[in-house]
Amino acid sequence: MLSLNELWFVLVAVLFIGFFFLEGFDFGIGMSTKFLAKNDTEKRVLINSIGPFWDANEVWLITAGGAMFAAFPNWYATMFSGYYTPFVVLLLALIARGVAFEFRGKVLNEKWKGAWDISIFIGSIIPPFLLGVVFSGLLKGLPIDGQMEMKAGLFDMVNLYTLVGGITVVMLCLVHGLLFATLRTTGSLQERARKLAHKLLIPLAALLVLFAIMTYFQTDIFKVRGLILSIMAVVGVVCFLLAGRFLQVKRDGWAFGMTGGLIALAISGVFVGLFPRVMVSSINEAFSLTIHNAASGSYSLKVMTIVALTLLPFVLGYQIWSYFVFHKRVHEKEHLEY
Repeated sequence: MLSLNELWFVLVAVLFIGFFFLEGFDFGIGMSTKFLAKNDTEKRVLINSIGPFWDANEVWLITAGGAMFAAFPNWYATMFSGYYTPFVVLLLALIARGVAFEFRGKVLNEKWKGAWDISIFIGSIIPPFLLGVVFSGLLKGLPIDGQMEMKAGLFDMVNLYTLVGGITVVMLCLVHGLLFATLRTTGSLQERARKLAHKLLIPLAALLVLFAIMTYFQTDIFKVRGLILSIMAVVGVVCFLLAGRFLQVKRDGWAFGMTGGLIALAISGVFVGLFPRVMVSSINEAFSLTIHNAASGSYSLKVMTIVALTLLPFVLGYQIWSYFVFHKRVHEKEHLEY
């Protein structure tokens, strides 16, 4: 039976998996507006395909941060203070992207729309890239001392390994978003999204293999969790191959599910590899933060568990209902407000 510390570690992992699965296709759609859409109408179709969902999807990230703050305050303090600048940039990018979605269609001027289109594109690349860098850094290890203070320089956070991790996350989100576009659009736009997703599978595969090899040599996660991570890697390969096959036969829903499964496996792999640690110290393994030395007191965890189990079904029910209500495809002839 899971202890409360382990339970909340799992819950934080689930929240991040939900965020990357749901917000991942939002980011992919945002990126694709720059090169997939051929005209303003198609851009509006793509933006409206995520219009009812994108803000609710971002709540998963906020909730994950809140869960870290409440359940593992030392983890939250060390990580958010150490990565203060990247997180500020990430926040600004998300704000610019959200504002762009709402303001883009308020003025019928090409320069106005062009400026907000750039905000959508950049605001859809920066967050997944930075989060990929951050999660890669958690795996590789960071200079955390005995007082749980992270004193990382630029090259501790940004190096070849974390850059590859960030680019891989961006590419994975882009393919995931293109597959979501095949589910929400019609006609030539849908077909172009399908073809582009299929073409990008090869560079995505190269990035995933490169990142896996670098992870094997630059982290210790395969040493501590080799068997389960190897099984997850095999399942990931199967998901990837099935995504390609389903794309070929135009089974878009199944292909989208496979890339979603790949994302879930990737984020799960991060947490499985870290457990029971939450941040690895590159100075001394004894200084690493774990689910025990970074956690709140037992009473706080008990109260939080009761609250979470009470409210979580309502939150999930609402989001599932919203996806059901807005599940129809977006057509170019319909009124598009963005």
